[in-house]
Amino acid sequence: MNPQETIVTIFVLSDSAGETASKLAQATMAQYPSVEFNLFRRTFIHTKEHLIQALTDAKKHDAIILHTLINDELVSLTNHFCEEADLYHFDVLTPPVTEVEKRTGVAPSREPGALHHLNKNYFKRIKAMEFAVKYDDGKDPRGFLEADVVLLGVSRTSKTPLSLFLANKNLKVANLPLVPQAHIPKQLWEIEPSKIVGLTNDPDVLNSIRKERMRSYGLNPDTAYSDIEKIRAELEFANDLYQKLGCIVINVASLSIEETASMILNALNLEDHSYYTSETEE
Repeated sequence: MNPQETIVTIFVLSDSAGETASKLAQATMAQYPSVEFNLFRRTFIHTKEHLIQALTDAKKHDAIILHTLINDELVSLTNHFCEEADLYHFDVLTPPVTEVEKRTGVAPSREPGALHHLNKNYFKRIKAMEFAVKYDDGKDPRGFLEADVVLLGVSRTSKTPLSLFLANKNLKVANLPLVPQAHIPKQLWEIEPSKIVGLTNDPDVLNSIRKERMRSYGLNPDTAYSDIEKIRAELEFANDLYQKLGCIVINVASLSIEETASMILNALNLEDHSYYTSETEE
């Protein structure tokens, strides 16, 4: 059989939403653009009966099994079933949980879905999302003074998607679109340059993105908005401003939202607070 004709099936099994194992599955699939995959999610598994049905379905497909089950009995059942059926299985959660218990002497809670508790951390994330919406697109420059991160960039440099993505990591983000000769809010000069990220792009890439956006609206793609010379002027204006501010500059031309966000977190030495933290956190 031609390897490219092989369909690989992955089953994600979880006692919660299955996001962790799903991301691992997606990262794996991304390495094989020529391979066809089927991805099945069996989530919120809390009983043996539910688990056995999911495992039986996976066996029919000779599936790869990725699971984030935390209940000892369900983990044991999964491992035993997969070994008997000769199914590849990977326990994402147990090894690191066991290692932490070994190092600390503290037993894990074994509570399904602990990552998604409606705790202080969760509500902080909701506030960050609301902040990003409120101070999107330069609506109110006063938000710059409260923000953890201020994103600057010309049109179509992913400011809004990045703001929301970073907000999901509990960071308060404001952004400002840059247009040549437009007024620059005084608040921008009142904040630490270390909080500012200037987003830029390659002229040809930006030209293509803007043309496609116009087409999606059913409009003529060749307008002043997508004119290559005007794009170059916009980028030059933005880069001059970044130099004056002394801020970090990131070219997003070949970067995904996730990659850009990671670079921002690293560059600003910020922590990713999107995961579960102690209720005693101040």
